Amino acid sequence: MPFVVLGIGLLAVSFGAIFARYAQAEGVPSLAVASWRLGLAALLITPVALLQSRAALAALSGRQCALGLAAGFFLALHFGTWISSLEYTSVASSTALVTTNPLWIGLASFVLFGERPSRMMLGGIALSFGGSLLIFWSDSQNAAAGSNPMLGNLLALVGSWCFSAYLLIGRRLRAGLPLPAYVWLAYGAGALFLVAGSGATGAALSGFSLTAWAVLAGMALGPQLLGHTAYNWSLRHVSATFVAVVTLGEPVCSAAMAFVLFGEGFAPLQFGGFALLLAGIYMAARGEKS
Repeated sequence: MPFVVLGIGLLAVSFGAIFARYAQAEGVPSLAVASWRLGLAALLITPVALLQSRAALAALSGRQCALGLAAGFFLALHFGTWISSLEYTSVASSTALVTTNPLWIGLASFVLFGERPSRMMLGGIALSFGGSLLIFWSDSQNAAAGSNPMLGNLLALVGSWCFSAYLLIGRRLRAGLPLPAYVWLAYGAGALFLVAGSGATGAALSGFSLTAWAVLAGMALGPQLLGHTAYNWSLRHVSATFVAVVTLGEPVCSAAMAFVLFGEGFAPLQFGGFALLLAGIYMAARGEKS
């Protein structure tokens, strides 16, 4: 059953970039896409959080509230930058770069907590940096990679850094909170930050077509709730390393769907960069386990 659940979660998460592209095609601003993805997910999880975690939410300390706001802030930055990257670069490059967070978490653990990385971790980081450089170089030479692939790739990397910060903060916060309470707090705070960002930049949050609303609802139900919840549920049955390796399938699945739906192909150097990047993240995950 854990393998089946992980497979369903992987497929659901892989639809995130596809849904975002469809929403952008319907005229929904990127910040609005991110706002509704987290906002609808927070609304849907509210009854579960109140039923199962009412006592934990009522007993939140000031420190937990501060960590929840920080987690939501970085989660909002993650979705804001990553979804915006899809306006400028290919789905394949964006999803490949945004899933490099195991590398940044390894580096942050070394810098912040003094956790010395293993040789496999260092080798994985080196391979992944090489793969990222190949993707940047390939996209800079490919006119079909997007309207501004260098900017899009950079936004995807920033999204990965922000998600790494979200995970590091969430690891501390999650230790003292049930899953529904933690998810509701992080998603709700992230949605509020994104709504504020949309207001500050003038991004519309309403007035969309029925198709756009259907896509936004699909993002909240599929990639956000079903996909991420499946990953979290599986952590009780398989190792975190195995889950990290499974998530490497996201850029592959997303790229395959983008090829079928949007006709996005692969340049040889870009394909080589994907291979190096995935191999590096796999080595880093194995190094973390050792």
